[in-house]
Amino acid sequence: MHRRTALTVSAALLAAASLLTACGSDAHPGAAAVVGGERIDVSSLQAQVKDVRTAQERSPQAAQLVRATGDLSRRKLNVMIFDRVVDKVAADNGVTATRAELQQTRTAFVRESGGEERLATVLLQEQGVAPGQIDDVVRRNVLMNKIAAKLGVTDTPEGQQKMTDVFSAASKALAIDVNPRYGAWDDAQVRLSATTAPWLRQIGQDPAAVPAGA
Repeated sequence: MHRRTALTVSAALLAAASLLTACGSDAHPGAAAVVGGERIDVSSLQAQVKDVRTAQERSPQAAQLVRATGDLSRRKLNVMIFDRVVDKVAADNGVTATRAELQQTRTAFVRESGGEERLATVLLQEQGVAPGQIDDVVRRNVLMNKIAAKLGVTDTPEGQQKMTDVFSAASKALAIDVNPRYGAWDDAQVRLSATTAPWLRQIGQDPAAVPAGA
């Protein structure tokens, strides 16, 4: 398979439904979700949302950006949970991301985007990623590519199904429990319910192949 150097490794993870107010569930007060026994606190989720909103407010297209990401809390929680699934799959398969790999990938992103400022603008506009969250996108990209390579996954329906099976199994093993105010986690699709996240279809895509706002 072709190694992905696109900016879109997490783009498909970020589509969701309406914004829901965060608060703790009865079982886990103050938690947005519990993944593998570890909490994702509402306060941590809110901090990520705040960083994006702050960056959006600095943009000349502030109102448009805010409207386009009105579901930002669920989008961010979706990604925060998925990153923990990625970490488990990586650990299960002996995959790590070295500092050199992270730097090389970020450099490639900057080059393809036309500069650091343009990279930040694209990620904010199309994926709801704040400048301080870019390293998370880079790390996810590196791990996903290395996992696919380790598993021998190809850019075919069979390869996509293999990735689905591996990630679904890891998701089930983590016993993910989501605060119902954000929906429910779907182990089979590896995403929050009521979101569209065809992330496996992104393998091998070029940046230009993904529409703005994906």
